[in-house]
Amino acid sequence: MSFSQLLAQIPMFEHLASEELDNLSALLQQRRYSKGEVIFHQGDVGTALFIVRKGEVAIRLSSAEGKEVILALLGRGDAFGELALLDGEPRSTDAVAREETHLLSLHQEDFRRFLSERPQVAMGLLAVLSQMVRRVTQLVHDSAFLDARARLARVLLDLARTQGQPNAGGGIVIPKQLTQADLANLCGVTRESANKWLRFYAREGLLSYENGQITLVDPERLRRDVVD
Repeated sequence: MSFSQLLAQIPMFEHLASEELDNLSALLQQRRYSKGEVIFHQGDVGTALFIVRKGEVAIRLSSAEGKEVILALLGRGDAFGELALLDGEPRSTDAVAREETHLLSLHQEDFRRFLSERPQVAMGLLAVLSQMVRRVTQLVHDSAFLDARARLARVLLDLARTQGQPNAGGGIVIPKQLTQADLANLCGVTRESANKWLRFYAREGLLSYENGQITLVDPERLRRDVVD
């Protein structure tokens, strides 16, 4: 897949004409990161947007005591670091490669020149930023009002919605292999709590969990668990 085709899959750029996509792709720089390598730290000055070409990136918050919360797991075609295109302020999160990862970067100044000639892209950027606000609002809501069981259900349903693949039995397979630590960090709970409720849902027949592979056997019952 060409850089232009990859850009066309990103919401803020999907309305650009082919020639504009080609012009934008010429501004991209390729970067490669090893598994576990930090792409940027919270507090680093932000000067570029990143696009995942291959691999997986965790966007996370961490404390001085070593606690972590994973805000998002990003794969091919996902973009992150959008705020850097607007203000160049310090990064608000960490970004870490979870496996060997190839990224494309778009520098702030290059994007601003491109944007000045194509203001319609600004509407796409605003839509992306509004989605970020909604996502953060949902995280705050879940932390304040949902218990560990419901948080796990919410995270699994979100992963199924964004990454899931239907199987022959009517369930939804989450293709990424996730450890119990990954799930705990995504939910903002302890590993023991994530393990407890994962085993509970498996016993209830709502999901299966084998070698890090999660299949939602009955997504509708799981969804009711969040609502209730």
